[in-house]
Amino acid sequence: MGARSSPGAEETIHGPVAHPAGGLQAAKLCRVRTRHRRAVALILSLLTAGLAGCGGGAADERSSSATLAPEESASVAESAAAGETADDGATDASTFPADVDPDTEDASPGASVTVSDIRLGRQDGFDRVVFEVGGTGRPGWDVRYVDAASSQGSGEPVDVAGDAVLQVTLTGAGYPYATGVEEYSASGPLSSADTEVVTQVVFDATFEGTTTAFVGTTGQAPFRVYLLDAPTRVVLEVADPS
Repeated sequence: MGARSSPGAEETIHGPVAHPAGGLQAAKLCRVRTRHRRAVALILSLLTAGLAGCGGGAADERSSSATLAPEESASVAESAAAGETADDGATDASTFPADVDPDTEDASPGASVTVSDIRLGRQDGFDRVVFEVGGTGRPGWDVRYVDAASSQGSGEPVDVAGDAVLQVTLTGAGYPYATGVEEYSASGPLSSADTEVVTQVVFDATFEGTTTAFVGTTGQAPFRVYLLDAPTRVVLEVADPS
């Protein structure tokens, strides 16, 4: 109560000054209390202004940080438009195997998936091919270098640009009518001007529980394969020649 000085309070305090019976002491006490209250009010006003200034600085910092978000979003959008797949897996090439042996993994029991998209992009030290699938369960794979590419079922030769060919066979595959997922289709091979090892990706077909694609490369370079979830993706990465 002593920190506030409303007009009503001053009138009440000044009341004794208007009556002689109050004496000189009452008048002095009134002036001291009034000055004290005004001083306290001034100090509180200055403190409030100082705190408001600090709050403004924090708000400015938050505002400055928030302005970076659109730029970051634009950068991600530009990367996607360029065919890059930075969000589809690891970003380093330090843990690549030292050989070019086949890489295999079993599908989960009862898996039935369909390839819905294939993406190709360049990363630091390697090229990446992503096979996104939809359906139930998790696919398995068999990825290996082959002497020549041939189509499933028919055995017809498949043209794949490059000095070497990686055959990617996904297991646990299902036809679109069974999985409810529209299968990937393209008018021709998938390629990118940014890649340095992968020359092109040719999607073949789904046949008897497997889906096959061929990845052309500049030579037999080390590669790795792993699975990502949400959405489910089989990621193939081919390292730059050492």
